[in-house]
Amino acid sequence: EITVSKFILKILWLDNNVAIAVDQLVGSGTSPLTSYFFWPRNDAWEQLKAELETKPWISEKDRIDILNQATEIINYWQEQG
Repeated sequence: EITVSKFILKILWLDNNVAIAVDQLVGSGTSPLTSYFFWPRNDAWEQLKAELETKPWISEKDRIDILNQATEIINYWQEQG
């Protein structure tokens, strides 16, 4: 899990896919914010971007930070494959 300000990226590291979901930190716990988006089965980055844009309480800076982390995760997964 990678902490991004008020959010946590959750990763499923699989042989043929990597999946990314976002949870929001709430008090001392977390609350699921998105479902898992799979790469390369689907365009996980675009799906995550679209999902985050439907949540107006997430600042643009936080959206950019989350998407930048997702990019790093996808790129790292591709390099490891």
